[in-house]
Amino acid sequence: MPDIVMPRLSDTMEDGVVSVWLKQVGDQITRGEIVAEIETDKALMELEAYEDGILEKILAEPGVRVAIGEPIATVGDGTGAVAAPANSTSAAPPPTAEVVATVPAAALSGSHTGPRRTGVVKSSPLARKIARELQVDIDAVVGTGPGGRVTKRDVEAAHSAEPADLAVPSRDTSAPVAQPVPASEEYEEVALTNIQRVSAARLTESKQQAPHFYVTSAIDVTDLFAFRAQINATLDAAGGSKVSVNDLLVKAVAVALRKDGSINVSFAGDKLLRHKGIHIGVAVATPIGLLVPVLRDADRKSVSEIATESRDKATRARERKLRAEEMSGGTFTISNLGMFGIEQFTAVINSPESAILAVGAAADELRLDNGEVVARKILRVTLSADHRAIDGAVAAQFLATLKELLENPLRIVA
Repeated sequence: MPDIVMPRLSDTMEDGVVSVWLKQVGDQITRGEIVAEIETDKALMELEAYEDGILEKILAEPGVRVAIGEPIATVGDGTGAVAAPANSTSAAPPPTAEVVATVPAAALSGSHTGPRRTGVVKSSPLARKIARELQVDIDAVVGTGPGGRVTKRDVEAAHSAEPADLAVPSRDTSAPVAQPVPASEEYEEVALTNIQRVSAARLTESKQQAPHFYVTSAIDVTDLFAFRAQINATLDAAGGSKVSVNDLLVKAVAVALRKDGSINVSFAGDKLLRHKGIHIGVAVATPIGLLVPVLRDADRKSVSEIATESRDKATRARERKLRAEEMSGGTFTISNLGMFGIEQFTAVINSPESAILAVGAAADELRLDNGEVVARKILRVTLSADHRAIDGAVAAQFLATLKELLENPLRIVA
């Protein structure tokens, strides 16, 4: 019987988590049909069937992390169809995975429990731990968390409702028994998503391996804001989509990188890789972690094209609909926290790139102009650079070029 294996869905993927099976044991599947959704290190991806047949066995339940190339299901002619046992504990998932699992225990009844379910039960790792310690049958606990997930409080409530005459399994008292450690009331364990887990590892690796240094520039964007207002008035009259300050920043960065490619590089041991294409990653916060959609050849796109593409990819990133190739191949990243009122910060380089630009909020400040005090909008940007690939003078020159472009916005589109 041929196996469906965990595929490599991105160039950096090492393992994946089955998010949901769209087909069940006994279902007919055809080649190219979507049978499951896989959470990778970058996004939620669709898994296509490799060939026609009957889904005979599911080997990886939702929530279980599986290495690339390992089997997750079996396809055949239907004669070997086997439903996954409701209380299978033969392959316990890793404790850090947010899994959909069952925990065998003595059956309970009470005000916080219901009829024992035969399927799988969504539960947090802490809830499963407490259930084992208190000998609570988590299958019978009614979950009050998101999507019916069983939480620590649900388990504890079910335990407190346990009948006094409920039989408790006997224990061998000849040896000391370790007492369970009471769960803290100060926190609740929240499992990392696959994206958060991989991001944490890669950002830690980037910070440890790449010697970061930082340069900051204060840029007068008063004229940039006025320029944006003119562009949007024109686009609005023509029925087009408006552009944001970040769209103008992306275009300005792309133009600056085109003028001098010394920043558009990656460190590769005994050599530098100077990228021919200018592919700008734009960091987007999503419910499952930070994603970085890539705007390819940003220097060749108009500001309105950048605006349209940025808006589309940011929306699909939050909806977990981006394809892996749409988040790969970036050569430079922009992280903008200005919309949160943050005026200045530093960012960790998105390896294997060699630089990232942190953008804060523009704020009104008083400046001298020909001896007169005037109010101007000042934007602070900080470049984090990998000192193995970029010298301080090169970083400073890049910011000087970017400052000139943003303070003279017509040069961005010229």
